[in-house]
Amino acid sequence: MRIAVLGVGLIGGSIGLAARGRLPDAEVTGFDPDPAALDAARELGAIDRAATSLEEAVRDAQACFACAPVGALPALVERALAAASADCVVSDVGSTKRVIVERVRDERFVGGHPVAGAETSGVANAREDLFDGAPWYLTPEERASGMLYERLHRLVAGLGARPLAVAPEAHDRLLAIVSHLPHVLANVLVSQLALRSRQRDERLGPVGPSFRDISRVAGANPGIWNDIYASNAQAIAEEIDEMGRGLAEVAARLRAGDAEAIDAWNARARGDRRRLLEADLAGGPVRELRVAVPNRPGVVAEVALAMGREGINITDLALAPAPDMRTGQITLWVTGEDAAARAEALIEGLGFPVAAVS
Repeated sequence: MRIAVLGVGLIGGSIGLAARGRLPDAEVTGFDPDPAALDAARELGAIDRAATSLEEAVRDAQACFACAPVGALPALVERALAAASADCVVSDVGSTKRVIVERVRDERFVGGHPVAGAETSGVANAREDLFDGAPWYLTPEERASGMLYERLHRLVAGLGARPLAVAPEAHDRLLAIVSHLPHVLANVLVSQLALRSRQRDERLGPVGPSFRDISRVAGANPGIWNDIYASNAQAIAEEIDEMGRGLAEVAARLRAGDAEAIDAWNARARGDRRRLLEADLAGGPVRELRVAVPNRPGVVAEVALAMGREGINITDLALAPAPDMRTGQITLWVTGEDAAARAEALIEGLGFPVAAVS
């Protein structure tokens, strides 16, 4: 597997380390506009060789990851596609997907976003295990090549992540609340505390672990986060408005001294958090489903996105066209008996014959 990594920072370097450490016969070529970053990536073992140009890095690659701030990704992906072969799948790692998917219209492109990272940046902080167990969202459009999507899905799983298909708009709405809003709240909270300290002319004393935990991401790398805020502004703003309404309700209960309502609110939050974490960590036996489909563009994306909308995790998938090339079979491996049953019903609802393999 020949892999091109365009941008060898924390994410790009971790892709290279995971690929070289876990994928048999993987060969990783890196490109970065900063020669020092390339040298550091090679010394760390994140890449096999450094390319002097993007075109050199992508040449003969079977997969390419564009790793850059969100605002720079569309142009970077377009350059990669212009230089890549017809058999190369090109993906990105951006935290927002709608803008790039609307701009880049090529069957070789599948948007991606690994939900992994750290407060640190740069290839010096790259790790082979960065993606272990982490969701890696894939946003295939109808035009995406089924064979190339399969390759990317397998590659992402091989890096240690959990590939999940989702529509670009749904991805951005989800990330607005689970990732972008927490950064906004952390920024507001630390600024509020600093303001109160200045207003009272008080030296800021030791803070507790709750403040340290919730403010951990405050002031995150502006070179990355300014682009994220701009590219997902509407969804983030809507979540901020909704959060404001929720905070106003809590404030009203506190002012009214409604102890019963406050207790119920806190208990509900505790239960909601437990259920969310259990849903995220749930495992179970893996079931195999074989789906007969017509050999037409978009059918793989249709099945994958339908599963993603229902929260059904595809552990792995494989494609097998029929000899006449008019039909084919998608084999899916799904975790959990209940999820497999729901997946089977969902696929039948799409009009595709499906058989569970025991």
